[in-house]
Amino acid sequence: MEKHTATTIFESLSSGLRLDVYRLLVRKGTEGMVAGEIASTLDVPPTNLSFHLKALTQAGMLTVEAEGRFQRYRANLPLMLDLIAYLTEECCSGHPEQCADMRAASKCSDAVLPPLSSTQEALKK
Repeated sequence: MEKHTATTIFESLSSGLRLDVYRLLVRKGTEGMVAGEIASTLDVPPTNLSFHLKALTQAGMLTVEAEGRFQRYRANLPLMLDLIAYLTEECCSGHPEQCADMRAASKCSDAVLPPLSSTQEALKK
């Protein structure tokens, strides 16, 4: 991922409402939601929501697919994972096993953290 792409993503998520929309769609996974469902779930006027959906879509954070007269939005999960990898790929100068103590303090699941070396994994068990 390029730095420009990462900053574009962060800018698109800098609105509290956009972050709520994105997190809602992450929870829905591949099913996604139509715009009206998003608006009613988040109690947002549809005209206000469309502005935010457009910004998230332009940043690549959402995909949109026409379903008759409705638009179904889905979180771009591969892009989210790419962003996480971009943020963590240089963890501890490429030696994430050095960060093992910090992992315990994190609320983040081990599944989304960079892998520890096999030696460090064995020490955890």
